[in-house]
Amino acid sequence: MATTGVIMLLFLIVHMAGNLKIFFGPTDFNGYAHWLRTIGEPALHYSWYLWIQRVVLLGCLVAHVVSAIQLTHRDIHARPQRYRSKRPWRATFATNTMRYGGVIIALFVVWHILDLTVGAVNPRGEAGHPYQNVVADFQVWWIGLIYVVAMLALCLHIYHGFWSAAQTLGANNAARNVAFKTIATILALVITVGFLSVPVAVMTGLVS
Repeated sequence: MATTGVIMLLFLIVHMAGNLKIFFGPTDFNGYAHWLRTIGEPALHYSWYLWIQRVVLLGCLVAHVVSAIQLTHRDIHARPQRYRSKRPWRATFATNTMRYGGVIIALFVVWHILDLTVGAVNPRGEAGHPYQNVVADFQVWWIGLIYVVAMLALCLHIYHGFWSAAQTLGANNAARNVAFKTIATILALVITVGFLSVPVAVMTGLVS
């Protein structure tokens, strides 16, 4: 779970940075989307890199979800009876909502693929025009709301997940605890604000 989480986190950072190209206009954003399909040429054929990336990410997502289910099952069987004292101060809101947030994110990934990759549920859905498809998307208020809810769930997931991954991979200790929590907070906020800036810009007319 920790390893696949780190891989997907790295992808999110790059994906978020790429999304910000939308602020440079349709030519830059559509050009960037086209460039992604030419990565690796001529060694790789057109779009092969994207398909390799999708397969790797799908494998990571499946492994991440399966690990979550296995760990939850193991946790329940390790102590089927609840603790008498819950000690709420030891668990953050992000910790308590990890599983529910994970479900929200998984459902959003399916929606996001159908929306901006396949174009099946996109209001415009015109292949080769990602800028126009994104703008058409977030001009619909409820699509923007779906995106906002998913990104807030992602924010909590990244915050708790990064710190937990550091512990699992042995990078964390008492001396580094504050540093890793600070990094987790910064990463979660930067990625979330970066992703949310696109629908907010469209809904406010900054991007049109």
